[in-house]
Amino acid sequence: MKILGIDGSGLVASVAIVEDDNLIGEYTTGYKKTHSHTLLPMLDELKKMVELDLNSLDAIAVAAGPGSFTGLRIASATAKGLGLSLGCPIVSVPTVDALAYNMWGNDGIICPILDARRGQVYTGLYQFEQSGDFTVLLQQCAVDFNEIAEKINEKGLPVTFLGDGVPVFKDKIEEIIKVPYRFAPAHLNRQHASSVAALGSIYYANGDCEIAADHRPEYLRLSQAERERMEKEGKA
Repeated sequence: MKILGIDGSGLVASVAIVEDDNLIGEYTTGYKKTHSHTLLPMLDELKKMVELDLNSLDAIAVAAGPGSFTGLRIASATAKGLGLSLGCPIVSVPTVDALAYNMWGNDGIICPILDARRGQVYTGLYQFEQSGDFTVLLQQCAVDFNEIAEKINEKGLPVTFLGDGVPVFKDKIEEIIKVPYRFAPAHLNRQHASSVAALGSIYYANGDCEIAADHRPEYLRLSQAERERMEKEGKA
């Protein structure tokens, strides 16, 4: 089984190829460039480096949201365009789930936090069982940071934080988290297409995929422009 993974849900742009239990190649950058200028050139470079025949892909896994509205649209459009041209199915992988999957084998609870602005985070709660099974304790959501902090304290278990929300909420974590906590190291604390592809391969094996024409990103909440328009119209 050969899966192409794509993640453009945040500042990081990432593409990867996973075949069965092997990571064949990954190209990841967190530099400040527009994903419309990076994802396809990165994929082309990776394709050349690993001598990939795109027609050999079984599926395309994409971080489908939440995250940066622009980044999600670019990544989804890239995946959808490839899927349509190759006749390849799309596996929509929740962004927060894929980020948590970076921490395979971690003890305790995993809490990714992506900065959603206005004091909110895109987050969820996850755990790896002793069997290695990946368990979703709280599905990805957009909530006030205090709300997810309360749920973590209620669990009473050690927690690992990761994601671009960590620098934003680090002081608050130190202030209100009552359980033992730690922060994921640099090589694990941001999005990776390899995790999208690896988790996507599990979904694909279970038949959880869609034809490219049906794929849509999952934003979880309205964009700032949409919120401002609704406020002007008195609907908010």
